[in-house]
Amino acid sequence: MRPRLSLTMAALALGMTGIPCISLAQTPASIGQTASAYTYVDLADLASAAPINIHGAIRSAKQIQAEQAPGLAAGHARFLVEVDIISLIRAVGPMAPRVQYLVDLPLTEAGRAPKLKRKQPVLLFAHPVAGARAGTFSTNNIRLAAPDAQLNWDPATESLLRSILAELVAPESPPAITGIANGFHVAGTLPGEGETQLFLDTATGEPVSLTILTAADGSRRWSAAFGEVVDATKAVPERGTLSWYRLACGLPRQLPMGKLAGTAPDDRRKAAIDYALVLRDVGPCNRTRKAPPAI
Repeated sequence: MRPRLSLTMAALALGMTGIPCISLAQTPASIGQTASAYTYVDLADLASAAPINIHGAIRSAKQIQAEQAPGLAAGHARFLVEVDIISLIRAVGPMAPRVQYLVDLPLTEAGRAPKLKRKQPVLLFAHPVAGARAGTFSTNNIRLAAPDAQLNWDPATESLLRSILAELVAPESPPAITGIANGFHVAGTLPGEGETQLFLDTATGEPVSLTILTAADGSRRWSAAFGEVVDATKAVPERGTLSWYRLACGLPRQLPMGKLAGTAPDDRRKAAIDYALVLRDVGPCNRTRKAPPAI
């Protein structure tokens, strides 16, 4: 049983000395001394959507007049930003030492455009922009993966990002969960015993399942299996890991009863109680950003 803006301006004349992608293991010693201002979920959302992650410093920021900025939302200002790359954390290939992109930022409380200071450190999540020839990409133009994919850089945030990326690129990285495929609940041998199994839909089609066991004394435990092998003895995914993120942000808030076709009504009710236990233990998908980017 499986059971945004693309750049329309001409690129600046930049030196084309390539900057190679830095290994995820090469984390500065100073990183991790303070907590990041962003949650694990904030960064995992962006890292999952963006093949380019850059730690850079703003070189220049030119505000674009509203009449020349189609689609600009009210209360925002659009900038063409140039950033000098400090470290290329992840990339699709070699890049120029300087990149440019468009970003829309909210106005200040006084209704003025925000100030982007020279040498201000930023963390960028982006896509490459297609080049003039088919199948090529510009090495100095990028497109942000989300309207708010220009973050303030600090060592703790880079450290957290690197740990997320290490899990994302691992051979058996847990896939994104898109829903409940099907499931069932069966009674055990002794009175009060029972088992619920739920099989999940994923973005890649790889199998993920949940198993919730109820003992005769009413105690319950559950496990998540990322792969073909279902092992009810596995520990619950630890918070702040990619497996936890996939569950917390991918599981629906209620068990869709229609996915338990052929299961008796009382067994469906028990399955729903078991599923509520999983949601309680996993906890909320905490975002400080308004919404995840489209993947």
